[in-house]
Amino acid sequence: LAWGALRLVRNMAAPASSASPTTSVKRGRVVITVSARGQLQGGNSETIEVPMTGVDNTGITYLRQPGEMVNEGDVIAQFDTTQQEFNLREAEADLAEAEQQVIQTKATSAASDEENHYALLSAESAVSLAALEVRRNPVVAAMKARQNDIALEAARGRLHQAEQNMANKNANSSAGVAIQDANLNKARVQADMARKIIDSMTVKAKTSGYVNIEPNTNVNMFYTGMTFQPLQIGDTVYSGEGVARIPDLKNWEVSARVGELDRGHLAEGQKVSITVVALPGKSFPGHIKVLGGTTGPPWDRHFDCLIALEQPAREMRPGMTSNMVITTQSMEDVIWIPSQALYESDGKSFVYLRTPEGFM
Repeated sequence: LAWGALRLVRNMAAPASSASPTTSVKRGRVVITVSARGQLQGGNSETIEVPMTGVDNTGITYLRQPGEMVNEGDVIAQFDTTQQEFNLREAEADLAEAEQQVIQTKATSAASDEENHYALLSAESAVSLAALEVRRNPVVAAMKARQNDIALEAARGRLHQAEQNMANKNANSSAGVAIQDANLNKARVQADMARKIIDSMTVKAKTSGYVNIEPNTNVNMFYTGMTFQPLQIGDTVYSGEGVARIPDLKNWEVSARVGELDRGHLAEGQKVSITVVALPGKSFPGHIKVLGGTTGPPWDRHFDCLIALEQPAREMRPGMTSNMVITTQSMEDVIWIPSQALYESDGKSFVYLRTPEGFM
């Protein structure tokens, strides 16, 4: 009986039911915001690519560590030059052979010129001797005079032929020398190109910044849960493929994905407040720079949003996770309530007002 009486007293003292949560209607300034999450990245990044060398792929022999600080002119990556060095040795051998061919052709041309010159002098001498014999015609027999005239004409014919032969042989010699010079220039260009290709296999930074290594997408993925690992020494890469990036640390950006429902509230130039997870207690101003198109599967539609930082910090690093609050609208002197107190039915929005008689 005592225990039953104590329980009855406790039940009578307890409240009949818990009160429904309520809120107060307020008037003042209302700021509508959109929250998003993204990663820091440098604007106008410098891309380090595999040079075009005439071969499909090559290997990495040297590569900077991810996040390593580099200055302008520092070596970022080096690639295997075995094939290019072989091509250079072949080009240099062809160049040496072309040089010897030019020397030989010029020597042969010089010897031919001497021979042609001697033949021309001999023909000129024969004409002179024949002309002297012709001068004796008045004092010799008519038959002998006729022979002298015939000999002079023959000597002049041989001289004319020698002059033509000399002109033709000189033209042939000049053409042969020109051909060998062209082959020499071709071999020299190929050797110079091979040297330039070897030099291009050592890639240097054009700007200062932190190195971001690209993922190795040239491996076979056996199952979807596997992620791509960053490139490293020994990996095979293809001509024109990007292996690293050096962000422009003077122009920081945040790349974020925003839900499709918030797309209509955003516009380029809107102010953004950015906080970096690795830099707690600090907030950085920014603004929307670019709004991309909507992508993703039907159950997760989103669009890319690029936000420019207006006051970056020296402690920032590419890839740091960032939280953003985008101010879409600011209204002054308006009546507002929390969204949890707003209900919808048949396309209409309404609230419940608490009165002494209850909610209505």
